[in-house]
Amino acid sequence: MSAAIEIVENAIQKGMNLRPQIGGFPYLAEALREAGVTLNEWILPSCQSLYQTNKGSVIFPNPPLITTATDIPTFNQDLLIHALRADQTGQTTFPEFLQAIWAAGVIRYTVNLEARHVIYYGSLGESYTEAYPAVTLPI
Repeated sequence: MSAAIEIVENAIQKGMNLRPQIGGFPYLAEALREAGVTLNEWILPSCQSLYQTNKGSVIFPNPPLITTATDIPTFNQDLLIHALRADQTGQTTFPEFLQAIWAAGVIRYTVNLEARHVIYYGSLGESYTEAYPAVTLPI
């Protein structure tokens, strides 16, 4: 296992253990940032997740959202924001969140862990940016 894979896997585990049930994303993001991850990009609907770290870049495969040729939903910022708020209040699981943002027309999103914001992209160049708060991880 490479150092980059080990960094990401350990940071994800730490973040998942420390995050609260509601509003937990900033805690996971902070665990990644503290471990040396600078960027996380999710490619939908394949659900490949790219992590750029100070030790190299790695990609993690995840179960895809679709398995056949599919029309891409039209980018809908209102649906996207609704999906974000539902996730932030603990109303969805992560797979449900991914499905909801795909239904809102998101084909990829990037988490800039240094700037603490996420950019969601549609297939025609549309985008929506949302900042997330800095948090301090419990020791």
